[in-house]
Amino acid sequence: MKTTGGSDAAKRNAGESAAEAVEDGTVVGLGTGSTAAHAIRAIGRKVDAGLDVRGVPTSFQSRQLARDVGIPLADLDSVAAIDLAIDGADQFAGPHLVKGGGAAHAREKVVDAAANRFVVVADPSKAAERLTHPVPVEVLPAARTAVAGDVRVLGGDPDLREAEGKDGPVVTDNGNLVLDCAFGEIRSPGELADDLSTIPGVVEHGLFVGMADEIHVGTDDGVDVERL
Repeated sequence: MKTTGGSDAAKRNAGESAAEAVEDGTVVGLGTGSTAAHAIRAIGRKVDAGLDVRGVPTSFQSRQLARDVGIPLADLDSVAAIDLAIDGADQFAGPHLVKGGGAAHAREKVVDAAANRFVVVADPSKAAERLTHPVPVEVLPAARTAVAGDVRVLGGDPDLREAEGKDGPVVTDNGNLVLDCAFGEIRSPGELADDLSTIPGVVEHGLFVGMADEIHVGTDDGVDVERL
């Protein structure tokens, strides 16, 4: 369930702004999505100019792009720490995010949570007073029906994410399925996050509660940086 909205210029400005925080010797988490891709390309240009960094990718997509632009890569279990993670969001309200439009939220959450500093890159269309975006929930294939039932008990409306360009559902990098779960206005993101995490068969959900340290919101003319 990829989100739309926001110009490419706004996304590029946000991504390039966040990439300016990447310093020599940094281990950086590389997020997934169109806005994070601009950050990865900007980091690649810095590497080409002599910057010494290592990137920890969050998906096949971000890994491939990082390789294409020359960023040396490392796995999460091979680094002592992640200094900075840069990632996008499908929607944000203060430090709370909904992520998972690219079905990479399980790996994204592991990397973003491990980072000493988590910088979100977004365009203005992703901003909200309260989260309302459907929450992606990665589930074990055999548990899809059971998880969907439990989501309904919580007041959600689960929808199996179908692939584009081929028959069948989206399959994550981890070999699982994704339910996009609409809850309307989410008044208590932390409570819902806890409830979703306790459902058997849920691998990970797309609520990133209180995780963001900074949000770089790109516009066609520049960037607004919000430190949280």
